[in-house]
Amino acid sequence: MKGAELGRSRGGLTSKIHLAADRRCRPLAFVLTPGQAGDSPQFVPVLERVKVRGPVGRPRTRPDAVAADKAYSSRRNRRYLRRRGVKVVIPEKADQAANRKKRGAAGGRPVSHDAALYRERNTVERCINRLRNWRGIAFRFDKTPESYEAGLHLCGAMLWLRSIAPR
Repeated sequence: MKGAELGRSRGGLTSKIHLAADRRCRPLAFVLTPGQAGDSPQFVPVLERVKVRGPVGRPRTRPDAVAADKAYSSRRNRRYLRRRGVKVVIPEKADQAANRKKRGAAGGRPVSHDAALYRERNTVERCINRLRNWRGIAFRFDKTPESYEAGLHLCGAMLWLRSIAPR
């Protein structure tokens, strides 16, 4: 995000955090965009930044499954996940289902998703809440996107350290 300007809204300058989190509410990747940017176009850039290193070998970049809300339900995102062999756990929007049905047999099969895995989607919201426990992230004191993103990475690293530290 070098040199990126922050977006404008009625409240002033804003920014939006797009992130991926694991099942233990730990952040895996961040993308910072202007506040008026849409969510769906940031799906692929966030997943491209996911790299988790295990005890041995190369960093893992492909999750087993991705659970997301309906805002990320687009053909482009689904195609991207299918090509990478990732299980898609994203419900279909009502208007997308209506358009598919209107096209008849050419519309394709209905989208299915694992309801049990979809219930775990709230881990991302819980991760955002943990990030916002840090006052600098919650109130956006930083003036530049670079320093704000650095604060996000620092806070994310602290969350990871807390999760692996012995109690």
